[in-house]
Amino acid sequence: MNKTIRRASAFCLLMVLALLVRATWVQGYEAKALADNEHNRRNTIAQYAHPLGDIIVAGSPVTGSKGTSGGDLRYKRTYTQGELYAAVTGYSSQAYGATQLEGIYSGVLDGTDDRLKNPADLITGRQAVPGNVLTTIDPGVQKAAYEALGGDKGAAVAIDPKTGRILGMVSTPSYDPSEISGTGDGDAWRKLLDDKDKPLVNRALRQPLAPGSTFKLVVAAAALENGLYGSVDEATDSPDPYTLPGTRTILRNENASAPCENATLRTALQYSCNNVFAKAAADLGQDKVKEMADAFGFDTEKLDVPVRASKSVYPTGMDKAQTALTGIGQFEVTATPLQMAMVTAALANGGELAAPHMVSSVTDGDGSALEKTEDGDTKRVVDEKTAEQLRSAMVTVVEEGTGTNARIAGAEVGGKTGTAQNGVDNSNTPYAWFTSYAKDDSSGKEVAVAVIVEDSGSARSEVSGNGLAAPIAQKMMKAALER
Repeated sequence: MNKTIRRASAFCLLMVLALLVRATWVQGYEAKALADNEHNRRNTIAQYAHPLGDIIVAGSPVTGSKGTSGGDLRYKRTYTQGELYAAVTGYSSQAYGATQLEGIYSGVLDGTDDRLKNPADLITGRQAVPGNVLTTIDPGVQKAAYEALGGDKGAAVAIDPKTGRILGMVSTPSYDPSEISGTGDGDAWRKLLDDKDKPLVNRALRQPLAPGSTFKLVVAAAALENGLYGSVDEATDSPDPYTLPGTRTILRNENASAPCENATLRTALQYSCNNVFAKAAADLGQDKVKEMADAFGFDTEKLDVPVRASKSVYPTGMDKAQTALTGIGQFEVTATPLQMAMVTAALANGGELAAPHMVSSVTDGDGSALEKTEDGDTKRVVDEKTAEQLRSAMVTVVEEGTGTNARIAGAEVGGKTGTAQNGVDNSNTPYAWFTSYAKDDSSGKEVAVAVIVEDSGSARSEVSGNGLAAPIAQKMMKAALER
């Protein structure tokens, strides 16, 4: 054999060996990564080869599956009252993936989660019977929130203060996930993406906005906890109008005739006095206000319910005038409705914040629990006396102040209104907020709620927390107490 043939043979042998090594590497080391790759169509085929498990509300499924005609994806997701529950379920689409509970628990719902498989399944690779996701949502509260928001752009959240269970979560305008669950729903998908009101955004969890005067509850808590004032009925040192520190900018109150000069915290909450809370924030300083805000849940990087909520923010690096503006929920303070519901829930629960969650358990196809979420996982936010005083002041807001539209006969209701500036120089329609709690001593039931109305189509002069948001909160609280 001549030298050229020997070299060619050696080269071919090396190539064969390299091919064998590469094939072994791909089939062994990289097999799982390739199998799990989002572009591997076999995964999508397997996911929709059988009916999916369900997301459950109060014992009844709000999801389903139906057979498809043609193609290699045999089933697609369906939704019962899809628009009502979209902020809870998210969507599961053959073309566009899955979000929220559908995405988080996709392995359980399509039967690919290893916890669903018995030893024989693990060996054979057979797909297991899908499991289910049981939520904490109360259908009465959910329906009350959705119908009360109606055509408004906004969001609402209701929490059981003692357990942390999320009883209702609505974002409007909503959408029907059934319309984008297949492979031929491109027109519906593009319509959702092009909609300026962004129906795919879960406003309850994922859109922090200026909380306006609802943030005054946090400042009042900081003032009491840090001894700036001894009680909600102690007169404050608050000139009216108030000039922002180091500036000539005068901060006025919405109601010029309100008794806001040197008002107590109770009166200041009742009339929503800007001068009192701006000065309190400036006197406390940004560090103490931030410490209080963070205790309520602001600036939490990973707030999972189990869907991850966007971070609500109390800013830092401010001068004294900017700190004063944060005292009325402006400057760069932002909060989600979930966050403001958490503030009120902690005060309603004696100063302890129960971790919010909207899934009670995840089960296999036979109903056995794969995981459970414990109720009442609490942390102390403020002293019990502080919480008691602020609840008393919030009751005054509803009984005699700016939140009268939240009253419920026979129940203790406390709340706080908010109207937040929107746009440069408040050029856009202001946001209307209301956060509140309700307790029925005869039944022991209670609830905490936060509502934001971003745009109701009302004239600017008609936008207020009491006029737009409080009636929605009232209907949600009433439904929760009657559940």
